[in-house]
Amino acid sequence: MEFTIGGRLEVRITPADVGKRVSVRRRTDGGGTGAEFTDTVGVLTSWDHGVLAITRKSGESVHIVESALVAGKVVPAAPARRRGPAASFEELAAVTARAWQPVESEPLGDWRLRAAGGFTRRANSALPLGDPGLPLGEALGRVRDWYEERGLPAYVQTATGAEGTQELLCAELERHGWRREVSAEVRIAALAPVGDVAADVAAVRLSRAPDTAWLARYQRFSTPGPQVLRVLGSGPSVWFATVPGESGAPAAIGRCVVDGRWAGFMAVEVDPEQRRRGLATTVMTALARRALDEGASAAWLQVEEDNEGARALYDGMGFAAHHRYHHYRSA
Repeated sequence: MEFTIGGRLEVRITPADVGKRVSVRRRTDGGGTGAEFTDTVGVLTSWDHGVLAITRKSGESVHIVESALVAGKVVPAAPARRRGPAASFEELAAVTARAWQPVESEPLGDWRLRAAGGFTRRANSALPLGDPGLPLGEALGRVRDWYEERGLPAYVQTATGAEGTQELLCAELERHGWRREVSAEVRIAALAPVGDVAADVAAVRLSRAPDTAWLARYQRFSTPGPQVLRVLGSGPSVWFATVPGESGAPAAIGRCVVDGRWAGFMAVEVDPEQRRRGLATTVMTALARRALDEGASAAWLQVEEDNEGARALYDGMGFAAHHRYHHYRSA
């Protein structure tokens, strides 16, 4: 990252640049004899009392003492992807929400309060897409009260790392005492290459609802309840995939929601004793072909950052990170 003009390092950002994407260089105390530096790129979320706060695309907040700055400038948004579908954060946020709908929902201005008896954070968190219609502190109090009435912890789902995401809101949540618990990537890809993979899709059964065998493999079904089936069955066009196993429970399962041009993949799970046989790929290929038949052309999925096996699989299928989402919990 070039910071110089005429060979001189310059700080070319001010508190007026809060909300913009910046790149800064600062001195660090490396314990050696010479000066050491580190660079940070992200959204400048505050500049108060001599301290800058920058939220990286990962959602991590970095605080920098102003006196340690040696260079800084505003930088453009990350370049557009060169492969796969073009997609805005607003479009993907709406599509992903429709694929995993709560049992109960209530508006708070442009925000949406969602609950499903505690089944997954996605279905039991506030989705803040817009203005809550109240000062933020008051809105967060309403969120806490709403979830407390239902015996649930209060979560807000946010996003970082793409144009139009919510770095400023993340920083405000932290200032109000909310803490980030879980982060995941939203990845996208062209759908046709997923469907073109050579796989034994004849071994995959597709259905419109999960049967008892499918649920026996699904790891989140350890505490069954009606809310689980309600959430799993939600979405514009939902498909469940099953690869039969030898011992009753399936060897592999998956879920796909087709929504216009998008096909979302979820709940792709394989019997631990059947792994490394390509069954996850087979499930996704079968679901992709059905989605292509329904007119979809783009694919998305969500993967937690510590799931290295799934990340490697999706890398090989052409999925690349679009943005990250996070769940903040009230203190």
